[in-house]
Amino acid sequence: MLHKLPTPGWSFELLATLGHARAGILHTPRGDIETPVFMPVGTAGSVKAMTADELRAPPIDAKIILGNTYHLYLRPGLEVMEHVGGLHALAAWDRPILTDSGGFQVFSLAKLNEIDDDGVTFRSHIDGSKHRLTPEVSMNIQRILGSDIAMCFDQCPPGDATAEVHEVALRRTTQWAERSRLAPHAPGQAVFGIIQGGIDTERRKRHLAEITALDFDGHALGGLAVGEGIAETYRILDEIAHLMPAERPRYLMGVGTPNDLTKAVAAGIDMFDCVMPTRNARNGYLFTQSGKRVNIPNAANRMDTGPIDPECPCHTCRTHSRAYLRHLYQAKEILYARLATLHNLTFYARHVRAMRDRILAEGERA
Repeated sequence: MLHKLPTPGWSFELLATLGHARAGILHTPRGDIETPVFMPVGTAGSVKAMTADELRAPPIDAKIILGNTYHLYLRPGLEVMEHVGGLHALAAWDRPILTDSGGFQVFSLAKLNEIDDDGVTFRSHIDGSKHRLTPEVSMNIQRILGSDIAMCFDQCPPGDATAEVHEVALRRTTQWAERSRLAPHAPGQAVFGIIQGGIDTERRKRHLAEITALDFDGHALGGLAVGEGIAETYRILDEIAHLMPAERPRYLMGVGTPNDLTKAVAAGIDMFDCVMPTRNARNGYLFTQSGKRVNIPNAANRMDTGPIDPECPCHTCRTHSRAYLRHLYQAKEILYARLATLHNLTFYARHVRAMRDRILAEGERA
């Protein structure tokens, strides 16, 4: 079942469902994206330790990556981005890119920020310089970056925020979504709205109705995994995800572990991003199909001539032993980060594809 999206050249094709879980294809001008899909995070224009060719090649075969508005705005800056022709040209990436709005980073990373109904004034975490971010500024940055999917500017409260803080954030996020939608976009750039509301189900439903009424190309659940506790995250996913419009892609922002992705797919989510596979790799934590995470610095790996995971087809597992990886880690060799990241991203790609294959094999055709 093919659904045209508001932005010309974009459509979402729902192929099969298994309960609330969905398998589909997001058709974009820059290439098709099979869903469910995990998007590797390239915060500053690169997925850490990986080249574009490695990300494109099997077994990772990433169809879309994520870039960050806040970080790219501060460094290398808009002058450089305009000069080189946008993020695709700078990063030598010819497949789709999603950029977040920068809002989460402003609230979580900026040394100081002052929020008002118009936007946020903040100081850079890099050099303390003062900046102003509004919905119009965020969308202009994303226009210059030339991302394929731009996210609306939103206010993301922490998990322990009061009801009063959440209500203000909801009001602002809806107003900012309206302003983001009206701001100029790059040609063919799709725009996703963000649903906030914390762990209050009725608040989430109310904001869902407000955001989906604005006719975005897709919708995202924001404000989860920000300190509210995993049980509450899963409850909100179960109660809200399947209520998001079925004819538009559904995106869960910044979540999470392999089990988080399994839970979210079952709840009806299509798209994910998280720094966990890359960050965990650099810190010595590697995922396996058995479900047991390998802590590579452990002494048990010192003499282990086996791979991280005998079931994994990545170059790291086909070529190198745990003993070698532990040695590289202990010696602080750059190669360790590359080999470990390649493995973890392969694990995540295979994990999500396996869920998609099961939905297609066992589910009902849409």
